[in-house]
Amino acid sequence: MKNQAYRMSLLYDFYGDMLTPRQKEFYDLYYNEDLSLAEIAENYGITRQGVRDVIVRAEGILTELEEKTGIIRRFHQMQRQFDAIAAEVEQIRRVNEERRYYDGQIDLSCKRIQGVLDELKQE
Repeated sequence: MKNQAYRMSLLYDFYGDMLTPRQKEFYDLYYNEDLSLAEIAENYGITRQGVRDVIVRAEGILTELEEKTGIIRRFHQMQRQFDAIAAEVEQIRRVNEERRYYDGQIDLSCKRIQGVLDELKQE
């Protein structure tokens, strides 16, 4: 269940703006605020089934968007690639420090590459 909730939260974070205001509200209350279908229904004066229908429709829209665009999949792939680059930069830095003739330019380049990686991870 936790994995499903995490997946749904990611879908909402990436594609939530594509939902109607009502779909956003119910989806957010259900997945992010952890309200039950009955609680949402009571707060909005509709049936539990009505709330469920809105949420299921929203899930379908978000899932379809990810299937078509693959943005989340590519995001995770890029994060793994950034981590691999960061590990290589650290290895270069470590080897440079262990060398008999330390090269300050190599260290500076490693810092610049790491800075670029940090910026990319923030975007």
